[in-house]
Amino acid sequence: MLLGRIDERKRLKQAMDDDRSHFIALYGRRRVGKTYLIKEYFEHKFAFYCTGLLKGNKKQQLFNFTNALNKHFVNFDTSVQIHTWFEAFNALISALEKSENNGKKVIFIDEMPWMDTNGSDFILGLEYFWNSWASSRKDILFIVCGSATTWMIGKIFNNTGGLYNRVTLKMKIDPFTLQDCYDYFKAKGFKYTTIQCVETYMVFGGIPFYLEHFQKDLSPVQNIDKLFFGSKSLFAYEYDLLFKSLFKNYESHVAVIEAISQKNKGLDRDTISKISGLSDGGSLTKILTNLENSNFIRKYRSLHKKSKDTLYQLIDPYCLFHHNLKTSFGEEGFWIKNYSTPKYHNWSGYAYEIVCINHIAQIKSALGISGIQSHTFSWNNSLAQIDLIIDRADKVINLCEIKYSQGPYTITKKYETEIRNKIQQFSQFGAGKKAIWPVIMSPFGLSPSPYNYLFVNVLDADIFIKS
Repeated sequence: MLLGRIDERKRLKQAMDDDRSHFIALYGRRRVGKTYLIKEYFEHKFAFYCTGLLKGNKKQQLFNFTNALNKHFVNFDTSVQIHTWFEAFNALISALEKSENNGKKVIFIDEMPWMDTNGSDFILGLEYFWNSWASSRKDILFIVCGSATTWMIGKIFNNTGGLYNRVTLKMKIDPFTLQDCYDYFKAKGFKYTTIQCVETYMVFGGIPFYLEHFQKDLSPVQNIDKLFFGSKSLFAYEYDLLFKSLFKNYESHVAVIEAISQKNKGLDRDTISKISGLSDGGSLTKILTNLENSNFIRKYRSLHKKSKDTLYQLIDPYCLFHHNLKTSFGEEGFWIKNYSTPKYHNWSGYAYEIVCINHIAQIKSALGISGIQSHTFSWNNSLAQIDLIIDRADKVINLCEIKYSQGPYTITKKYETEIRNKIQQFSQFGAGKKAIWPVIMSPFGLSPSPYNYLFVNVLDADIFIKS
């Protein structure tokens, strides 16, 4: 059952209906649902399908490719010797030309980066297949996919050789939104409320693979406890496996993530370099770009800041959860026992902030400013800190406070004084002639208080999900 991905499905249909061949490349972090999207959309019906082997050498990759040829083409000549990728793709061309499959021939090569082993001629074979044969036809839908974002961008999208500008459709597959997660659980028969979906997203983000392991007879709290905590938990070691499968020098990527995770609002390059032990050069740039393209981090600049002051912030809920709770993964029943305790609240406040940062479009829609150009960032000085600022082109600045609570949040006199101080500090910093409109975001909204008047808008969790 294929849920969500409306835009992606529309684009695939357009390519399928088009009167020419297409070279389609999908990328995105592991577990995000790239393979699932293609297999479900085309109902597993491919003229040819093959997936790369993680850590397989050239000989093993070619053997795997040859086996796929033998599986998909009944008349495939098994006596053909395949020792190079040029020969492998030439064999694919011959098999496709003999195929009786009318209409568009869908060719899907999954985890393509794994096929390009050190010293192989894989790119040469790929160039030959597309440039000398597929591109001149009208009946080929050539789809490639990879979780190794570095390889996909460097070898496919930014190729300066024979594959330069050859991709006709580039598709980044992002994690589900909260709406997608809600729709997923509803379609699967789960009786989860909006808040329960939010709590789930705070741990797993919008990664479909993780949601697939939920049991409908268990609450989110029970599912999280079962999947992460205890000696038999499924995801206790997922973190290292995730990064190993994504990046060749994964240790450096992990070191950068661990450095950035030390400060909620993010770190600049110089600080990341010092904490991680990596030199502040091209390698660090590449690592940061890889992590940003894989939705693990975001970069932003505060108002009036220069490019050298760019901050890099961890926005992946799963990584945040891992870094906050990893020392407790071996403890049976930890999550159930600590739900609603100070340990829970220490994590949940920033986790909900990340939910909001990942749903800026929904927040702007709730504020009625979807069509207004804006810049979003966090801000702080020695006297005040603001969770989220939306600097709008219509001369308004939304100063957003994000408060997680398990019931309506109460604005006290003390908190009202803090908000007034934040407004004053930011006004002095450089709001200019723009109006400052305070906004508060809390899952259950606000409880009655004489100080609620301070906020122009109150946004609860219902802005993320339309049931």
